[in-house]
Amino acid sequence: MKPFDYRRATTVDGAVAEIAGNPQAAFLAGGTNLVDHMKLGIASPDLLVDITSLQLDDVAETGDGGLRIGANVRNSDLAAHPLVRSRYPVLSQALLSGASGQLRNMATTGGNLLQRTRCVYFQDASTPCNKRTPGSGCSAREGYARYHAILGASPDCIAVHPSDMACALAALDASVVVHGPAGERTLAVADLHRLPGDRPDRDTVLDHGDLITSVLLPPLPWARRSTYRKVRDRASYAFALVSVAAAVELEDDGGNAGSVPVIRQARIALGGVAHKPWRAALAEAALQGAPATQDSFRRAAEAELAAASTRADNAFKVPMVSNALVSVLHDLTQESS
Repeated sequence: MKPFDYRRATTVDGAVAEIAGNPQAAFLAGGTNLVDHMKLGIASPDLLVDITSLQLDDVAETGDGGLRIGANVRNSDLAAHPLVRSRYPVLSQALLSGASGQLRNMATTGGNLLQRTRCVYFQDASTPCNKRTPGSGCSAREGYARYHAILGASPDCIAVHPSDMACALAALDASVVVHGPAGERTLAVADLHRLPGDRPDRDTVLDHGDLITSVLLPPLPWARRSTYRKVRDRASYAFALVSVAAAVELEDDGGNAGSVPVIRQARIALGGVAHKPWRAALAEAALQGAPATQDSFRRAAEAELAAASTRADNAFKVPMVSNALVSVLHDLTQESS
């Protein structure tokens, strides 16, 4: 590992100034992703600014009934928080499906959002990778691509975003508060991450020196009817082949027994399919006003996946996403069927 300097930040402004003034500096929170990359030679900052002492580690209700989650809140604490578990179960479930208990005890909310792809070529410094070294090529396009993107990919990159939590936050219409050299701004989680285009090295729209300070969950009473489904090669400590985060509001909650409910609106995000958490806008539109039936769910999946592009080794993802989405929507609506 390359030698580096270490400093502990005492204020948000101070942390931002330290990073903004040094293009080779990086923020350090839980370190569960960054330290791995430093060991692999993928990242080589010459300065780490530790932000764990900043007062960004609480979960609080907002005036409108939503939640503000500090960027330093640990994944395990967020998953166990009673307001998250009761109001936004999809988020708690997504967090608990990620990594291992030990890693969740270290990983932070902000860091989880900004973790980088687990593409085997990105993590192997001996192979060409446009995400790691722009212009060097994409080894995955002619190599092992079982885990790779079927939506939104480009000739320069077919890697996928690994965060389960980010998928749930995208479905919940969450936003992030960012403090940068020019001040503070807020942007939707769905707009935080980028599709690869010809700059796959840029995972997000953040600039160097920008620090996520909190995540905002909007008041969404019907998010109590939400869930996260993750399909993976083994039961734990594995990244998603595909995943579905969904919340559904029904027209006739508590209606007549035996009646088929109608979907007023749905919020869906897919994981394991794209360079960013994939907000399934076409599926959501297809479900609005539709009866909560298997046929409606299947049509919504087909609408979202019509543009999917696959290879022989990841073509299984299309039916897998479809089946997972249908299953999730069935589970969320069956209690009112």
